[in-house]
Amino acid sequence: MANIKFGTDGWRAIVGQDFNSENVEIVTKAIAKYVYDNFGIYKKIIIGYDPRNMAREFSTQCANTLAKLGFTVLYSKKVVPTPILAFNAKYMDACAIMFTASHNPPEYLGIKFIPDYAGPATSDITDEIVANLDCGFEKKINGSVKEFDFTQSYFEHIRKLIDFDKIRQLNKNIIFDGLYSATIGYFDKLLCEEDVKFNSIHMMHDVNFGGGMPEPKPIFMADLIEMVLKTPNSVGFANDGDGDRFGVINENGEYVTPNEIIAILMLHLKKNKGMNGPLVKTVGASLMLDKIAEKYGVEVVETAVGFKHVGEAMRKYNPIIGGEESGGLSIQGHIPEKDGILANLLILEAMAYENKTLVELQRDLSQIAGCKFYNDRVDLKLSTREEIEQIIEKFRVTETFADMGIIKKDFKDGVKLYLDDNTSWVLVRPSGTEPLLRIYFESDSLEKIEKFKK
Repeated sequence: MANIKFGTDGWRAIVGQDFNSENVEIVTKAIAKYVYDNFGIYKKIIIGYDPRNMAREFSTQCANTLAKLGFTVLYSKKVVPTPILAFNAKYMDACAIMFTASHNPPEYLGIKFIPDYAGPATSDITDEIVANLDCGFEKKINGSVKEFDFTQSYFEHIRKLIDFDKIRQLNKNIIFDGLYSATIGYFDKLLCEEDVKFNSIHMMHDVNFGGGMPEPKPIFMADLIEMVLKTPNSVGFANDGDGDRFGVINENGEYVTPNEIIAILMLHLKKNKGMNGPLVKTVGASLMLDKIAEKYGVEVVETAVGFKHVGEAMRKYNPIIGGEESGGLSIQGHIPEKDGILANLLILEAMAYENKTLVELQRDLSQIAGCKFYNDRVDLKLSTREEIEQIIEKFRVTETFADMGIIKKDFKDGVKLYLDDNTSWVLVRPSGTEPLLRIYFESDSLEKIEKFKK
């Protein structure tokens, strides 16, 4: 067994190195033992895969292995986004295994286990799977593999959540950048079936993701931004490799941050869809969300960084919306897993209900919050975990930062310092998978951000 390490969202490794047939077999049997020990041999297992190199081949191996061990397996007929497989886990009362490395570089592949509650596996579940890695698992009965299309049940559910009548009335040129991702054949198909007009680019699966990264960030959405700028009154949408994250471009060709998207949707869902409950956000998400939530009487539940923590809080608190600063969100009435397809549709719905441009909805946020917020992050690579702990300890005991006083400290994930201007904070936390120190900054001015970084 070589280097099988489960991070915040499953096991990921480079194909042909640690991600190989032997290790896929080991992880598959470890998951099989977990499912058998907790649910029994008759628990259905569903399997999907994104467009990555060898994802279909390794997922087929996994399906066949599980069938030989006695499980009934439903195997996706085609590339499928993570949120669609996750929804079907809940819909079918099944456990799911998704072969994806999400937004990681193209040479990576991963295995993500999704329990029947349809959210990321919590640490206690992945700890049990890791403990099973060297235990083995023997055949119980004769199992089976059947190909299955997971699309329709998800589409029917989305139609209950989204007001497509409103979206059809939206006077806007919609541009979808397929970005070579798993949402090709799903987001566009849903728009077509609902007679929502749109243009599109990069609508094919490519294991190299067009030479870029499968991540909907401005640097990888240059063609989409150019198309939005050339097309009057247009907005752009994209997703990451497996469709659980979103990327949104406004009418000015500007990237709309996930923090802004979460805030816009929280206001929309409360005002226009009558939803009540708290907002769930991570400790790395914007203070703007807290300020807007306070003005609208919405309680804020804050978690550690990572959607597995957001998803766990969503199951506990049934919030209006739960989201993270890296581009993942879900809402009340859906699943406790991030869904980039739903996020894109909700933005169109919010614009239609408010009869406003995306730029106008962004301006509204600054007015409600009292200022515009700026964010940045620095990743500091260090040689040992000891160095990381030493730096975190310095932040833990400091009483000032960048000549500013500290009014509050938070220790749920590293150290977060709230500064005395009431608009600035710094968060220092270790990466969960490598010797990196992640340092997040937020303030009401870029000058302060630069000062904090120095």
